[in-house]
Amino acid sequence: MILARTRLAALATSALTVALITAGQPAAQAAREPALPAAFAKAASASDVPRDLLVALAYAETHLDDHQGKPSASGGYGLMHLVSNPTTHALEKAAQLTSLPVEKLRSDNAANILGGAALLRSYADELGLDDAGRKDAGRWYQAVAKYGNASTPEIARLYADSVYEQLGLGITARGVTVKPQEVTADRGDYAKARDLSAQGDVGVLSTDYGPAAWVPASSSNYTASSRPSSYAIDRVVIHVTQGSYAGTISWFQNSAAQVSAHYVVKSSNGAITQMVREKDVAWHAGNWTYNTRSIGIEHEGYVSESSWFTDAMYRASAALTKAICDKYGIPKDRAHIIGHNEVPGADHTDPGPYWNWTTYMNYVTGGGTPSWSTTVDNATSGQFTASGNWGTSAYSSQRYGADYRFSDPVAASDPAWYQAAIPSAGTYKVEVWYPSDPGYNSSAPYIVAASGGNQTVYVDQRSGGGGWRSIGTFSLNAGTYNVVGVSRWTAGTGLVIADAVRISKV
Repeated sequence: MILARTRLAALATSALTVALITAGQPAAQAAREPALPAAFAKAASASDVPRDLLVALAYAETHLDDHQGKPSASGGYGLMHLVSNPTTHALEKAAQLTSLPVEKLRSDNAANILGGAALLRSYADELGLDDAGRKDAGRWYQAVAKYGNASTPEIARLYADSVYEQLGLGITARGVTVKPQEVTADRGDYAKARDLSAQGDVGVLSTDYGPAAWVPASSSNYTASSRPSSYAIDRVVIHVTQGSYAGTISWFQNSAAQVSAHYVVKSSNGAITQMVREKDVAWHAGNWTYNTRSIGIEHEGYVSESSWFTDAMYRASAALTKAICDKYGIPKDRAHIIGHNEVPGADHTDPGPYWNWTTYMNYVTGGGTPSWSTTVDNATSGQFTASGNWGTSAYSSQRYGADYRFSDPVAASDPAWYQAAIPSAGTYKVEVWYPSDPGYNSSAPYIVAASGGNQTVYVDQRSGGGGWRSIGTFSLNAGTYNVVGVSRWTAGTGLVIADAVRISKV
């Protein structure tokens, strides 16, 4: 989980409305959006739910898009994704809690937000969260996990972590603003659940594609096979989930879904989960012949909202597609890498008008590699500096290189710094590598010396370690200087870790 704090000022509602209209959003939709801040405030007050947490949950689910009342792939409605399907009846429970009709909860934003807040509060009550506990956003973690209707504790943790990640990053969308804030999530028993973001536990990784986690779909949702001997594999089919990353993984594990894909890709950081072995036939294309001959890749998001399609998602998915093509001898062209909408007889429109095929195919064919990149380890001579308060350890096998640095948190910065020679002013992606452990810091501050002033990103080092994790893109000045630091000044608990950073021009 990555929690971030920036110093960006919130946009005025009127200015954001103008920006949305000029960006091509329908005028009627833009006219409705100024009501959203009031709707979130009213719902939060009515159910005594932290307002910012309520917004973060909605953003993690839908990016605050109501999708004109249409359901998600798993039957979720509205900004708050109130689910109604054969096994989950959250929408109906929200109707009981609010005394509002189901039809209104589906189609009216204010009602939908009221329903979501009431539902979240009911879960907090079931867990025994008292008046004092409700004032601490971190204490709502287990209620948030339950809201996600996850099939297993590990999926529930993945879902809740994504909500708290958004709360820490801050949100400015559709007239609603949440200021970035430092929050330590109290995972409770979910701290014992497998961390699907972790990249260092080889026992839970995909055997078909190393960077992916392995979470099997229900056997009711695919056909066991022995491809490519049973069926030749000559296509990759690109999908959009019409739902969240965690929600899609959970849905594919539900035997009632009758649908699956081989892989699911996360929007924010390009994390990948495999759910059906490549040898087996996933039910994704809506065409049996294409199911037998293809690998299906789902991408978190909705076809109607461009904000889901991030560069991290494109790059991670393209690397996966390239590996699949190389493995099975599939030509890397648009005749063999197709959208779901291009499958004969398809009644789906994904990946939709906002999917950038030019960018994606450029990455698949190898033309999208960064023009400049540098990696600085804690052992890189002349480029890493830290005071004597930082110790050295080789304890964790998730480390980058031979060892890493650690220190106790204190009310003083005392940062460890990574120096780099930035070749030109521009936009750069910053990634960090750290080993994770339950005893490491719950909110480790990474300082980025951006051109507009330092920006701090808070990383939960208790989980998700053993691989490169993006903490965002930043405008950097040219020159040789301390670009990224790890501070000891945090309210988080546990040892602060400084291992390695990677900076790439984008």
